[in-house]
Amino acid sequence: MATIEPSTKRAVVLPTAPPYTVDDLLKFPDDGNRYELLNGSLLVSPAPTPLHQRIISRVMRALMQAEPPHLETLTTVNLRLTDKDYYIPDIVVVPREVTDAVGLMFGPDDLLLAVEVGSPSTKMRDEGLKTSAYAQARIPVYWRVEPDEGPALYVYELDGDAYGPPAIYKAGSVAELSRPFPLAVDPAAFAA
Repeated sequence: MATIEPSTKRAVVLPTAPPYTVDDLLKFPDDGNRYELLNGSLLVSPAPTPLHQRIISRVMRALMQAEPPHLETLTTVNLRLTDKDYYIPDIVVVPREVTDAVGLMFGPDDLLLAVEVGSPSTKMRDEGLKTSAYAQARIPVYWRVEPDEGPALYVYELDGDAYGPPAIYKAGSVAELSRPFPLAVDPAAFAA
């Protein structure tokens, strides 16, 4: 199967055909795109914009300043949910002992928090598909940061087998959070 690289408009020939597995994905070329899988279907995202990267850095800084010593905040890790479901969350929080033991892939049981920063190309995916996938994988807390909303922070917490309605924190209001650890933050700081 061929895809077109956005920056060069040249065809990239992928080494296998759909439906894809995580093992197939590991054979893909390193072409600057972010490849993820949803039930074997390929999800492709371009490299993040400077604003997207800034927000990731600010969210990471807020988390790292508040994290207790037994937890660790990481960015762009490999998350294997099943053989045909694979994501690269923008940020995760995991127990430090897990980071010392994990190889190439984290499993859903390793994560205490997954964070996605929205962009025009991923908004629907982050709001719908990933919310559902992360809940089914039983990731306790999922944050979605929406830059075009000020930014706004959407906090989903696992309630049984699904996330309850998100708590929404707009820029200018302080989010007083308790999971995965206590943290008070104004989402406006994520874009500053």
